[in-house]
Amino acid sequence: MAKESKEKIKYILLFLTGILFSNCANQLPPGGGEVDNIPPEIIELYPADGTINFDDEYFELGFSEYVDKRSVKDAIFISPAIEGSPELDWSGKYVRVYFPYKLKDSTTYVVTIGTDVVDYNNRNRMAQAYTFAFSTGNVIDNRTITGRVFADEPEGVLIFAYKLSGDINPAEVKPDYISQSGVDGSFKLGGLAAGTYRIFAVKDQFRDLLFQSGQDLIGNPFKDIALSETDSLYSNLNFFLSKADTTAPRLINAVMTDANHILVNLTEEFDSTILKSINFHLYDSTASLKHNVKYAYKGNSKAAEFVLVIDSGLSAENSIYLIADSLKDKMGNIYLNDYVLITVTERPDTTAPSIIKTFPAANTNQADFQNQKFYFLFNDAFDSSAVNDGITFKDTSGFKIPYTINFIDDASFEIISTKKLDAAKDYIIEIDFSKFEDAAGNKLDSVYQYKFRTITGLEFTGVSGIILKVNEDKNYVAILESVENENKYQQKAAADGSFSFQRVLPGKYRLWAFEDSDSSGTYNYGWPYPFKSAEEFSFYPDTLNLRARWTQTDLKFNFR
Repeated sequence: MAKESKEKIKYILLFLTGILFSNCANQLPPGGGEVDNIPPEIIELYPADGTINFDDEYFELGFSEYVDKRSVKDAIFISPAIEGSPELDWSGKYVRVYFPYKLKDSTTYVVTIGTDVVDYNNRNRMAQAYTFAFSTGNVIDNRTITGRVFADEPEGVLIFAYKLSGDINPAEVKPDYISQSGVDGSFKLGGLAAGTYRIFAVKDQFRDLLFQSGQDLIGNPFKDIALSETDSLYSNLNFFLSKADTTAPRLINAVMTDANHILVNLTEEFDSTILKSINFHLYDSTASLKHNVKYAYKGNSKAAEFVLVIDSGLSAENSIYLIADSLKDKMGNIYLNDYVLITVTERPDTTAPSIIKTFPAANTNQADFQNQKFYFLFNDAFDSSAVNDGITFKDTSGFKIPYTINFIDDASFEIISTKKLDAAKDYIIEIDFSKFEDAAGNKLDSVYQYKFRTITGLEFTGVSGIILKVNEDKNYVAILESVENENKYQQKAAADGSFSFQRVLPGKYRLWAFEDSDSSGTYNYGWPYPFKSAEEFSFYPDTLNLRARWTQTDLKFNFR
C-alpha cells in the first residue's frame, strides 16, 4: 500500500509539473485583478537606434506585456521595402524578426512598429508608432520629417513617402518609406537620405501599401519636401483626409412605395443639385410612353437615397424604366443618361404632408434675432404655389413679420425674416397644412404653430488676433469651429493676417487657418495623381474656451 501511495504521489507531482511548464511555455497573461487599460510598449530593442555597420540577419523587440502575435506581424514596416515577408520567432514577450533575404550594403533601414499592435488580454493598442533606424554601412541617414493627420479617427493612418524621380501614382507604386500616425494623429518619418520626397497620408483599409480610391481616404501634401545634406528635420507637415473618388454615381434600384412615390438608391452619396424633377423621367417601354416626374426631394432617406413623386397611373403589367439625365456626386463626378427598371405598385398614397423636422428645434430660446434661418422638413413633397398663403410669421401681439422663403427641395424650405427681430422676444410661425397638398391630393385640415424665443444678445462672445508668419501676398482664411456642436465661423483674414470673430456663441472652439491659394474661400484637398498639392493649413495649438460677454483679444497665431 505504501508503495502504491508513493507511485500515486509521483504521478500527481509529474502532472502538476507538466501543467506548470505548459503555462510557462504558452503566451498567457495572469488572470484576475483590475481591467488592463494600459497600452503595450516596446521596452527593449536590438540593434540600438542609430547602429551602423549592422550585419545580423534579424532584429529583436521586447514588449512591456504579452501582445497578440498576429497584430505584431501585421504592424511591422521596413523601409526601404524588402522582398518577401519576415519570419517571427517568439519567446514570451520577446520576438526575433528574421529578414527574408540579406540586406543591401551601405543602406540605412528604418523599421516602424505601427499602432496596430494590441496586447493579449484587453486588445489595448500601442499609443504611438515605434521607429528605429540602422545602417549596413558606416554612415546612417538621420533626416526626419514629422507632422500630424487631422481626422475624426487619426490613429493608424499610414504615411507613404516616395523619393521623387517623377510623378508618383500611389495607387500603383508602393512607398519607399513608411510610418504610421499615433493616437493624436502625429507621425515621424526617420532615417531619410538627402533628396526630395512626396508624402501622402493614407487610411489603407487593405494594408496593401497601395492607395485604393474606392475605399481609402487620402491626405495630399501642400508641397514636396526637399532635404539637403545639411537638413536634419522638417516639422509640421500636416494632412486632412479626403476621398479621392473618380467614379461617378450610378442607379442601383428604384422601388415604388406607393402609386405616387419612388424610392431611388444610388451607389454613393450625391450632390443635392441633381434633385430637380426635370432631371428625371419614366419610360414605359411596353406602351412607348414617357411620364414626367412631378417632385424630387431628399426627406429622411439615407445618404445615397432620395424620393421622386409622380402622378399615379403606371401599369404594373408594363416594363417601366427610370431615366436620370445626369447623376453627380460630391466630388463632381458625373454619369449621364443612366437608367434602371422600376418595381411598380398601384397601392394608393393616403398620407398627408406634415412636418417631421425643424431647425432650430421648436420652442427654442436660442434663436438669433439677426439673420436666423428657420428650416422646415416635410415627410412628402407638396404643391408650392399656395405655400406663401399658408405661412404667417408674427410676434405674440399679432404684429406680422415680413419674410422670404427659400426652397431647399420640393419637401423642405427655409424662412428668413427680412427685418431684424427684437432681442429676448417670443415669435410664432404658423403653417396652415390645408395649403400643403401632395400629388395624390392629400392634405391636413390643421394649423401648425412653431414657437421660438430670441436670445438677449448678451450671450455672445468673440475672439480676435493676428496670424503670424504668413506671406503678405497670399490670401488666408481663418476658421473657428466648435468641438461640442456644429457651430462654425469663417472669415477671410486681412492683408496683415488679422481676424476678428464677433457674435460667437459661447463654448470650446478650435481655431485654424489655411492659405486660400485658389481664392475659392473653401479648403482645397488637392489630388494624388496627376498630383495637385493641397492648400497649406495650420491649427492654433490650444482649444479656446470662449465665455459669454467676454471677448478674447490680441491672440497671436503662428501659421508656420
